[in-house]
Amino acid sequence: MQLIEISDLIVAHDPRTRERLPVRRADVVERLRRTGQHRAARIAEGLPAAGGILDPAAVDRRLVAVHTELQRLSEELRLGDRLAALLRPLLDAVRQTRPGLVRIVDIGCGLGYLVRWIAATGVLGPDVELLGVDLNAALVAEAERLARAEHLPCRFVHGDAFQLDEPGTVYVSTGLLHHFRDADLDAFFAAQGRPGTVAFCHYDIAATGLAPIGAWVFHRARMRDPLGRHDGVASARRAHDDATLLRAAAHARGLVPLLYEPRGHSNPFCTTLRPVLGVLPELVAPLSAALEWDARRLVGAAG
Repeated sequence: MQLIEISDLIVAHDPRTRERLPVRRADVVERLRRTGQHRAARIAEGLPAAGGILDPAAVDRRLVAVHTELQRLSEELRLGDRLAALLRPLLDAVRQTRPGLVRIVDIGCGLGYLVRWIAATGVLGPDVELLGVDLNAALVAEAERLARAEHLPCRFVHGDAFQLDEPGTVYVSTGLLHHFRDADLDAFFAAQGRPGTVAFCHYDIAATGLAPIGAWVFHRARMRDPLGRHDGVASARRAHDDATLLRAAAHARGLVPLLYEPRGHSNPFCTTLRPVLGVLPELVAPLSAALEWDARRLVGAAG
């Protein structure tokens, strides 16, 4: 039976208006029990509720706290460095063929750690606009507060990354793909095959046999909130295999799907996250050239 993360259940939005909807605590508990996640159900039972409806302010505070702990994890895993190591050669390839401003959109940005890290380091150059987008208003508000406090040149938007007035040139994300299954995963990638978009780069947990064990050890050692601990391990158990990611990424019309550090080319003891990419066909050769020796880690659907 498919695992569910608690954080996916305790906030709901109207798919058309994005208005927040009330969530019954009993419904969350029952759904977790149906999947055999009894410890997760007990965690959900402890969430504050009034009249059986989860307290949205309490839920928001809990999610901000969990994502703050996740930021520490991102720092330890050096996710900013990892993303930049691929985006720099990718943007070099883009600039060769399409000069001008590059708009990078971080989908499901949470507290905006990656966007803020790139803005703080300036690692991608001055011709890059940085935008983080998330459906959770509380996380976006905290991301905006942190960016203001750090005086960073980046923006955050509450909404749907695929319904912006101006589409992204390059879409990125971290730890997002495992939240989508089957047709929803296909639709996520299909939405990125649009005019003006030249590439995407999505990091997610590598589906190795060691991933759930590693996630359990790491989250026990580094995270204090039981909700975050549960969801972190569930994330590792929900990770997509290489074939699933490449097959889904092929739905982005006009972009060539590529996987960096696929399972057969990586060390399971060292690889925690790795990205799936999509690039315009004319960018494949210059990207490989810009990666130099690391291009051997880049594999397509036939690789």
